[in-house]
Amino acid sequence: PLPGTLSSYPGGIHLIYPTAPIRLLPADIPGFSSSELQSEGAGEGKDEPDAWGWWKRDDTGKYVGLEEGLETIRRAIEEVGGVDGVLGFSQGGAAAAMVASLLEDGREDAFSSSTSTSPSETSFTYPTSWSKMQKDLPQPPLKFAISYSGFYAPDATYAPFYEPKIKTRFLHVIGSLDSVVEEERSQGLVERCVDKVKVVHPGGHFVPVGKEYAGVLVGFLRDVLGREDKEEEEGVEDMDVPF
Repeated sequence: PLPGTLSSYPGGIHLIYPTAPIRLLPADIPGFSSSELQSEGAGEGKDEPDAWGWWKRDDTGKYVGLEEGLETIRRAIEEVGGVDGVLGFSQGGAAAAMVASLLEDGREDAFSSSTSTSPSETSFTYPTSWSKMQKDLPQPPLKFAISYSGFYAPDATYAPFYEPKIKTRFLHVIGSLDSVVEEERSQGLVERCVDKVKVVHPGGHFVPVGKEYAGVLVGFLRDVLGREDKEEEEGVEDMDVPF
């Protein structure tokens, strides 16, 4: 939106698009076809796709490189002085949920509690750099998060991301014919959020761009930001004015 469009953002809205740090091979990408690579010019020296991930999933279900991926996102947030929301597709949708979770009040305690009750070499600990950023910027909890074809991490290592449930206002958009992300995992993320909106489109593993679904996104954001404006107005009305 242009400056002045939203009262909460009189200067307009700035979007950032951080690139994930981990280079992916064809075998790392669900549903990737070698014919796609050939059509992109593999014969001209392009022997791997220009694809990047926030982590790689190993045979045990662990996310290799997750720490590096989250640190890349944290630096992007810090460089712009903080963000109000996050949006992601597929693995990015899963990462968006993790980011929203990490920035919620009390989440660091949830990770600490999990580590103390189930100590393990594979336990995922709360990143100290995120805690420092929250205090230094400061970076408050997000106002919203949006996931297209996202999912939750089922391995117990990552349970603290979802226990307690994510409280950030969340929009989930899922394809009813998605053959890349299992319905159980997409629905699992929905169920691990408290304040959520779920929308299902009659398609597969992609971001729907039709007018109807663009309207869903716009409506969700207007609701979130409108709710914030209303709370601010009510807060002003409740103030004790000394005259």
